[in-house]
Amino acid sequence: MYEYRQVLVRMRLGDSDREIARSGLMGRAKSAALRATATAHGWLVPEQPLPDDATLAGVLATPVKEAGPASTVEPYRAQVLAWREAGIQGTTIHDALVRNHGFTGSYSAVRRFLQSLDDQTPKATVILDFAPGEAAQVDFGAGPLIADERTGELCKSWVFVMTLCHSRHQYAELIRHQDVETWLACHRRAFEWFNGVPGRVIIDNAKCAIVRACRRDPEVQRAYAEFAEGYGFKIDPCPPREPQKKGRVEAGVKYLKRRFLPLRDFRHLRDANRQLADWVLATAGNRLHGTTRQRPLDHFTAVEQPLLRALPDVPPEPACWAKVKVHRDAHVQFRKALYSVPYQRVGQTLWLKATATTVRLYADHLLVATHPRLFRPGQRATVRDHMPPEALAHLLQDPQWCRRRAEAIGPACLALVEHLFADRVLEHLRGAQGLLRLAKTHGPARLEAACRRALDFGNPRYRAVKTILERGLDQQSDSERAFDQLGEAYTGGGRFSRNTRTLLN
Repeated sequence: MYEYRQVLVRMRLGDSDREIARSGLMGRAKSAALRATATAHGWLVPEQPLPDDATLAGVLATPVKEAGPASTVEPYRAQVLAWREAGIQGTTIHDALVRNHGFTGSYSAVRRFLQSLDDQTPKATVILDFAPGEAAQVDFGAGPLIADERTGELCKSWVFVMTLCHSRHQYAELIRHQDVETWLACHRRAFEWFNGVPGRVIIDNAKCAIVRACRRDPEVQRAYAEFAEGYGFKIDPCPPREPQKKGRVEAGVKYLKRRFLPLRDFRHLRDANRQLADWVLATAGNRLHGTTRQRPLDHFTAVEQPLLRALPDVPPEPACWAKVKVHRDAHVQFRKALYSVPYQRVGQTLWLKATATTVRLYADHLLVATHPRLFRPGQRATVRDHMPPEALAHLLQDPQWCRRRAEAIGPACLALVEHLFADRVLEHLRGAQGLLRLAKTHGPARLEAACRRALDFGNPRYRAVKTILERGLDQQSDSERAFDQLGEAYTGGGRFSRNTRTLLN
């Protein structure tokens, strides 16, 4: 309306359309059309005041274009709206319309209809203000390929960034993994870098921090919750799919990836982190920030650092919690290593707490086992007292134990055990263990006698000794034994021949 009013003033002063066009206010054709409209409404009469902007707008407003033809998807609006609310994508909606409703339109018609449903009005936002020391924001970003220090193999990396919301001073570190232990270790080093702890930490919903993402009731990793309690900060996860809630660290990650990573060479991860720390202090910390118009490092040192919470005297030990199930072998598995628990816990689900040095297993709040941490896949930590008695007995009663036990019972028992172990085909360890176990039932003296009788008859087997004890044959007198031997000699001494006493009976 301001431009129209200027042109009308020039017309009332007698300027032609050519002169108005030469001044750059309006083209000749448009000026001619405006002159005709102004003449019709009497706006060019010098004695009459110019109309106000509202009157000019009412007359000169651009007419609204007529709506085009209705979309071919309009008859199915209700169904398409329901599918759209369910998160169904456009191509699937088009296929369903063709398949179920005989729709003859193209996918472009469906796409245009879905676009028309979107509110084109941009949403207004509010800039969040944070007091010094109130909050920090954390995020991960993709890093470069960095050679492994030992093997030289190029490995993928990630960059961890924690930005203080007030001063914009940041801590950054290149890492190999995004697991819980790395997440906690990066937090610890960031707090030590700042020499203080912010009141809350704003994060996204990474699995290393949040078990179940939810706008109003998120579930935090148990290890991260204990870590936050130990340092005295609160965890503030962003709502799902709303990363703009932590825009400061998002911008910090982009700034790092654009200003630090390009055109740099890294020998290994330690070299990359050394260069990154120098860059944060020299370049990123001393730049003039585009929003605050202050240098982040100076503003942090002067204002924010004194207001951070003090580091605890004894920092909490980073730990990783996991639910594990006790298998039939009385072991649980964590990171491809095995740890034993009491065999009575077989089939139960326990909580496992792993630190850098130890692994503890809990049934609810009750500690049931403690082991040193194992890092090589396939390693096993076993406490013998955790094993079932029968399995433990088999493991402890090895051949040397059997020999020592048999020697304590008597020479015949030792000779029979040696005969069992001398077998070139069978192991006979369980047979020797069962033989020695007969001493608990029948006594060492009877077992020694039974072993002597089995040896005399050339049948040094567990079954033979057990039968002798069950029938009481070991308690025969010396004359009966001599008679047996005489009868056996009389019949030729065959193993399967009958002796004289049995023949006479």
